[in-house]
Amino acid sequence: EKSTTPRHHRPDEGLGRSRGGLTCKIHLAGEGGCRPMALVLTPGQWGDAPQMVEVLDRIRVPRPLGGRPRTRPDHVSGDKAYSSRRNRRYLRRRHIRHTIPEPRDQRANRQRRGRQGGRPAGFDRDRYRRRNEVERTINRLKNSRAVATRYDKRAYVFHGTVTTAAIRLWLRQ
Repeated sequence: EKSTTPRHHRPDEGLGRSRGGLTCKIHLAGEGGCRPMALVLTPGQWGDAPQMVEVLDRIRVPRPLGGRPRTRPDHVSGDKAYSSRRNRRYLRRRHIRHTIPEPRDQRANRQRRGRQGGRPAGFDRDRYRRRNEVERTINRLKNSRAVATRYDKRAYVFHGTVTTAAIRLWLRQ
């Protein structure tokens, strides 16, 4: 199993280098009404695909009559950044339907291998159109100035700030 943590990373730091300088990424799982269900903060240079499994593992939806909370979504939509064999294998193993487009290079590599390349990933255009709800959720979180400007240096403090903004989104609706 490949490690997803960079070698020189402090766990209490959420800042990392990316194209825009020192930044932090919010990886988010949201439900249909632009409300966040689970989130993970990572430094700016970390990729999106390795964080998908961790975000999905944090989903907990309580049942109305008690009992064990739901941890498996009905459907997952993501952009091309989340298209990896590891993510698709994880979703298949948990029996989660997904709509993630296959990038051109992955499609070409699969076709080049012929029968050993496997069959093409299914893709539902109508479901994929709803993928922008996650982007809209992050934009709603950034209506809170503390989330948009990111003055907190430590990751756990910023996580609390983002969680507070997420709670406000849930209470408004």
